[in-house]
Amino acid sequence: QVKLVESGGGSVQSGGSLRLSCAASGYTYFIYCMAWFRQAPGKEREGVASINIEGSTDYADFVKGRFTISQDNAKKTLYLQMNSLKPEDTAMYYCASADFCSGSLRAADFGDWGQGTQVTVSS
Repeated sequence: QVKLVESGGGSVQSGGSLRLSCAASGYTYFIYCMAWFRQAPGKEREGVASINIEGSTDYADFVKGRFTISQDNAKKTLYLQMNSLKPEDTAMYYCASADFCSGSLRAADFGDWGQGTQVTVSS
């Protein structure tokens, strides 16, 4: 089993930046793809960005040009640099892992999840 622990969330004003981290431990050998998802109150969980072990990335249209996903394979850590944050980015952000990347950012493709870290953007 893979354990994922997110950190770095917080409260910022519109236009600000945050960097989320996700530390992976356990049976990380089989991880091929990692991703960030988010879920706002009353809304479904949606994919934000994914990255595979070779470094190929996919982004949701609503974060392209603002968010950057990256990873440090040696540290087994996933990152999400979020710039130009908007109030609509307010959500719980989750890290997830899978043994493949479909490129479609579907939550159903990911089997292991972290507990989430809250991001709140005020106007």
